[in-house]
Amino acid sequence: MSTRPRVAFISEHAGPLAALGGEDSGGQNVYVAEVTRNLARLGFDVDIFVRGDGSQPTVVEWSPSVRVIHLQVGPPGFLPKDDLWPLMPAFRDALLAFARGQVRRSTRARRSPYALIHSNFWMSGWVAVELKERLELPVAHIFHATGVTKRRYQGEADTSPDERIDVEKRIIREVDRILAQCPAEFEELLTEYGADPGKIAITPAGVDLQRFRPMGRLAARAELGLDPDAFTIVYVGRMVRRKGVRNILRALPFLLAAAGTGRPIHLLAVGGESAEPDPALSPELGTLQTLAAELGVTQHVTFTGARPPDELYKYYSAGNVVVTTPWYEPFGLTPLEAMACARPVVGAAVGGIQYTVRDGLTGLLVPPRAPEQLAAALRRFLDEKRLAVTMGMAARARVEKQFSWPRVAERIAAVYRGLMSEQPRPVVRLPRHPSTQPGEAVYGAD
Repeated sequence: MSTRPRVAFISEHAGPLAALGGEDSGGQNVYVAEVTRNLARLGFDVDIFVRGDGSQPTVVEWSPSVRVIHLQVGPPGFLPKDDLWPLMPAFRDALLAFARGQVRRSTRARRSPYALIHSNFWMSGWVAVELKERLELPVAHIFHATGVTKRRYQGEADTSPDERIDVEKRIIREVDRILAQCPAEFEELLTEYGADPGKIAITPAGVDLQRFRPMGRLAARAELGLDPDAFTIVYVGRMVRRKGVRNILRALPFLLAAAGTGRPIHLLAVGGESAEPDPALSPELGTLQTLAAELGVTQHVTFTGARPPDELYKYYSAGNVVVTTPWYEPFGLTPLEAMACARPVVGAAVGGIQYTVRDGLTGLLVPPRAPEQLAAALRRFLDEKRLAVTMGMAARARVEKQFSWPRVAERIAAVYRGLMSEQPRPVVRLPRHPSTQPGEAVYGAD
């Protein structure tokens, strides 16, 4: 019998098997995949609970000591994450039934199969606090993004259910630990939600230092068929409005005017819903193409479409500088990926970007929606030939020290161990579920 503690890792819409870059598939999927894989190396068994769309088996042995459990609730097929909220009671009950089945197959028949719950995003957080009562387990929760911030920056474009912020307040009251990804989130939890600071641990996301690695700029450009002499700006990310790609396009005329004709300037924009840039599949892409034409910079811009994660290091490495200027970004993984490739980042001074990018050391921070200031920052890299090299070296050193996934997992494992050692949790019995036969053991309490 294994003595490794097993974690119920709940992430209703974002699992490790989804293709990255599509709708509702991005940073949270990466976080779930990398954290669980590295927790397994540290001695934990992990079950990742996600909503199934009817096309997957219930249990997938995804990596050593990590399983993906598809809970088949709601209609088959993809649903946007904001449409999943009405399904959460069924998701909760399906998870509880799965856990009960694991107990029945265990020789330790009066023990919960899990040592703790780690929930991701607000809907999974609701499920977690519901199960905390029933299974008598400690809960660690990470929001990835909060409703208050989303409503502030997206306004009427925010499609979150009306109950979101109230549910988040309940989560903050009832979970045992909140994992904040950066100091800005820590402050937000205190000021906007009244969280107990003693319950918050700062545990940032990370980056895969083997997948994202430096490559010689000229070699990368040769492989990608890019101009070896151009001053190349790289954007990697989703093609959605809040990511601020329009801001980068609007900065180009200012940069071109300041630079004159001395050196070609090019923007390489990587991302979208398909391998070939298709405005029908990525509506924001069509808007960006139109804007580039209106600004007269079409010949200075290449939209590549989506690229596989294992190829992205070539695109980062091909750039002189990487730019990401969203007006709303709870954390942001692409700055870390760029820094791991030894490239400086010009980023918006928002959310986690102002934590990961050290202004003046590993890159430069600028206000969001400020194309002239963005152009001025880019001009520094154009004029100061060694700046990109020195900042890029400092960037790689920073992620190696602070933001590798093994380091992140160690921080989370320390939180887990603290929770598991705080106090013994009694095993209590659940009221019989309608599907439970008389005499079957069920665990938890309402």
